[in-house]
Amino acid sequence: MAPSTAHILILDDDTDVACAAQMLLRRRYGTIATLNDPAQLPAYLARSTPDVVLLDFNFTPGRIDGAEGLALLDVLRGERCAVIALTAYADVPLAVEALKRGACDFITKPWDNARLVAAVDAALARRAAEVPARPAAAVAASSGSGGATAALMGDSPAMRSVKAMIASVGPTGANVMVLGENGVGKELVARAIHLASQRAAGTFLAVDMGALPESTFESELFGHRKGSFTDAKADRAGRFQAARGGSLFLDEIGNMPLAAQAKLLTVLERREVTPIGADKPEPIDVRIISATNLDEVRLFDPNEFRPDLLFRLNTIVIRVPPLRERREDIPGLLRHYLDAYERQYQRPARAVAGGALAWLEAHPWPGNVRALRHACERAVILGSGSEYEADDFGLTLPAGAHPPVAAGVSAIPGAAYSGVGSASGRTGASANAGAALAADAAGDDLTLNTLERDAIATALAAANGNISRTARMLGVSRAALYRKLGKHGI
Repeated sequence: MAPSTAHILILDDDTDVACAAQMLLRRRYGTIATLNDPAQLPAYLARSTPDVVLLDFNFTPGRIDGAEGLALLDVLRGERCAVIALTAYADVPLAVEALKRGACDFITKPWDNARLVAAVDAALARRAAEVPARPAAAVAASSGSGGATAALMGDSPAMRSVKAMIASVGPTGANVMVLGENGVGKELVARAIHLASQRAAGTFLAVDMGALPESTFESELFGHRKGSFTDAKADRAGRFQAARGGSLFLDEIGNMPLAAQAKLLTVLERREVTPIGADKPEPIDVRIISATNLDEVRLFDPNEFRPDLLFRLNTIVIRVPPLRERREDIPGLLRHYLDAYERQYQRPARAVAGGALAWLEAHPWPGNVRALRHACERAVILGSGSEYEADDFGLTLPAGAHPPVAAGVSAIPGAAYSGVGSASGRTGASANAGAALAADAAGDDLTLNTLERDAIATALAAANGNISRTARMLGVSRAALYRKLGKHGI
């Protein structure tokens, strides 16, 4: 099952925990929903069946025996959901009982991010194994260039160039490096390359290299044998073995320490891995697709990235343009995400006012398509007018930017595009947003929200998007940072 289409439900009474898990998983998986009250679960399951459920085991204050979670696990087993148990009060008997009742994994809080993502990947793989494989004809149909790039929205010249590159290099089997800023859709490009290849029927396995702890790097990528270290209670295949016959996507490869880069280089040169504790190597059969948000000056700096590894990875380079360089794609992206969130939250379809569209097209979108998607989700949840206005999206132009002129800009309707909406037709809310933006442009808006958002964005950029380093720089916990990222739509 492709992570981009997976439906994950987080059921936890601690809103901070649920928010942290949602922020971690939503950049990788399709739909991430949260519930804080187990009484809401039956109604949710009546509407939709998640692929994986992250289930807290204690909901009543003072309870630590996990009985509530075990009861919910029995309910979810009947729905054929893959369940990962979460608890802050872990003991061996409870873990054994959860696994006996059908849980895929048992994770204690606070969790290791890489461990949680690996558990979700494994749960999705387990669930996919229970579903009949797609017919060969369906696989072949999705492998054509049109099917391969269907998820890449936009018809600007820049995106047409990216799609043409994918169609050319996809069938070759060459290693590909995808370059681009955070949020441009590098993983979507990698998936499209996989679907355009001869390996389309095989596994596409994504690994966030920046999130792998250095201490478990070899075990996660190359596997280990039972007894090779303290927690090695069974043989475990690494990501290279798990992706055999398919494509291995090494995301954020620029965040790897130099020591880990040397180990990866050895594997790519020899085309074999040696699991920890094994006495002989195993051949690998994967296509390597990598991605990084490092600019090319830093990428070619030997103090940042080993040149010999770079030349192994960048046989073909595909540069994904930032959203500010393909503004003509913004109306289509807006409509796509607004439609999706209107369906998800069961809200009525509404048009985007012409004045709001001008603001959105003028916004620099430092978070690119990911930021636009989050802004659309916010607008659907908080917007209350007959049309979406600029302030529904919660965006401000940076200091020094000039407000756009909205005259003559068409609105984006809920069902089709139309020519209504102009600057003169903006509502009071939109006009207020424009006034606030103008004040910000003049440097007069020094609200705490603005300062906090700017500080977080600056720290994120300095940490190359690494959440742990950003939290340390700002002096806050990871959970607090995740809440603030969601608050500001970053």
